Parts: sequence; structure tokens; C-alpha cells
Amino acid sequence: MGRAVRLCGRTVRFTLLLCLALWIGLSLHFQIAAPLVYLLYTALALCCLVAARFILRGQWGRVWGLSATVLLIWSMWWMNIAPRQDRNWMAEVARGVTSEQGVGDLVRVRNVRSFRWSGPTEAVEEWYDLDLDPATLRSVDIIMSIWDSPEIAHTLVSFGFADGRHIVFSGEIRKEVGEEFSTLGGFFKKYELVLIAADERDIVHLRTDARGETVSLYPVAMSAAQRSALFLAFLDYGNALAQEPRWYHTLWTNCTTMPYRLVRGVSDRVVFDPRVILSGRLPGYLYDLGVLPDAGAVPLEVLKKRAEVPRRAVTGLSGVEYSRMLREGWQE
Repeated sequence: MGRAVRLCGRTVRFTLLLCLALWIGLSLHFQIAAPLVYLLYTALALCCLVAARFILRGQWGRVWGLSATVLLIWSMWWMNIAPRQDRNWMAEVARGVTSEQGVGDLVRVRNVRSFRWSGPTEAVEEWYDLDLDPATLRSVDIIMSIWDSPEIAHTLVSFGFADGRHIVFSGEIRKEVGEEFSTLGGFFKKYELVLIAADERDIVHLRTDARGETVSLYPVAMSAAQRSALFLAFLDYGNALAQEPRWYHTLWTNCTTMPYRLVRGVSDRVVFDPRVILSGRLPGYLYDLGVLPDAGAVPLEVLKKRAEVPRRAVTGLSGVEYSRMLREGWQE
């Protein structure tokens, strides 16, 4: 029994050390460019070899001393990696949404994106400012876009106004020119976070047609006060990012968890659920909350079918006409 306990203890300690080395190695991979990263890999490998030698001799005190030294040096470097605003951003994430008080009750929303996409990365670029009255908000919709695994979706929040216009907020990684998304890199300060505001003819058409993703739209029941508070919360978040950039995180600060936190601020019914992380299952969570149309009276699978957004040409359509078309499935 004593031998088994000692063996188990050694296994746990060795696993912890291995995980530490792997974590540090991945952080170097996503932060340091070649050729310097190869020198750091070599230094880390040498530390691992020395630690292995100490382990074979049973000199665990030296193992922990070496590990603590490496961890301290790494931590000092890691804590000093700060997000920035001044990188060479890709055009579609070059401007985050900001806002300011307009005339009277109006809010001036700045940097609304209105690109016209001809391909996954090709577009005619346009940005504009817009004066909106939060009191004229009439709807909130959750738009979900699945590009790979059905368990994970990109989540967007669309606000509809009395005049038929819709503004969509999307929390996204702020990619630099030539940069590709990596789920693993999102754990290691690889990307800054940006909050994009766009019209639906831009950001929904990009995903349905230009990228060929599976997109669904779900109307969400909220009171007028909640709609207004949530809209202003998104604008405040955009202003905060403009003042102090933040890192995107694959689990904790992504396209779903960021709006989830904002919704929690305006509704005490919203509690954490694993489906917030497994965002492809978010419709089930909304269904259980009772905020989807006919929730409880109609099966969830029926609502999912109604939520499907077909691919449609946008040539000649105004933004208001395109937004109306997106909701045809809910007018049955």
C-alpha cells in the first residue's frame, strides 16, 4: 500500500511538472517569433532534462527549486504582455464601436460597419456613424453562426428599432493582417478583443453567403427597459475597450461569454449554464428560460427550423429590406 501511494504521488508530481512545461512552451509558441523562440525552446528543454535528472535521483527539493525559478521568470514576462490598439489590423476589425451622447435623447453610435462582401475576405468597405434613440428599440435577436463543430457557434446580438433598422453587436478577435484564428492561441494572449457594430446586410450576409456558414436567428423576449439597458451596456463595453484594450480568451472572454455577462447585468433570471460555453447549444438554454417565441408550447426542434436563415442575394436590397427578409421564418 505504501509503495502504491508513493508511486501515485510521484505520478501526480510528474504530471504537474509536465503540464507546467507544456503550458510555458505553448505560451512561447504563440508569443515569440522565430528564431528567438527556438532558443527559448532549447532553454526550456534543458531545464526539463535537468529536472528529469533530479527526479531520477529522488532530489525533489531541487526539482521544485528549479521549477519555481522557471515559473517566476515566466510569470514576470507573462504579466508584462499587454493588449494593444496600434497593430496592423485587418480591415473588418480595424474599428471598434464607440458612442457618445447626441442631441436630446439620441445616442451617437460611431464606427458602424457596412461592408458589401463579394468573398470571405473581399469587400467594399464602408463605416458610418448613426444617431439612435434607445426608447425606439422594438426587438432583440440572438443570431448564431456555426462554421465547424455544431457544439460551437459565433453569437451575435441584434437590436431592432421602430424604423426597421437593425444594429448587430459582435465580439470578435482583432486579427492582424495575415493572421489566422487559433482556438488554442486564444488561451495565450494571441488576440485582442474588439466589439464590432454592423448592419445585418453586412455581418449576417458575410456568414450565410460569403463564408457559407449555418446561421440561425432567434427573437428573444425582453422588456423595453431591459432592451434599452442592454443596448447601452454594449455601447459602454465598446467605449471601455477603446479606452483600455483587453485580451480575447477562448473560454472566458469570447463572442458568447461577453454578451452573457452583459445580459446578466439587466436580468436576474440569467444564471450560468454549460451551454453558454458550448454555444451551439445556446438555443436550448434560451428555450428553457422561456424567452423564445412559443417556448414550451412548441418543441425546440420546430423553433430551430423556423430560425434557419437561408442564403439570399442582397443586390438591390436596402438594409431594412434585408432585415425584414431574415425574419420571414418567424412571421408564419
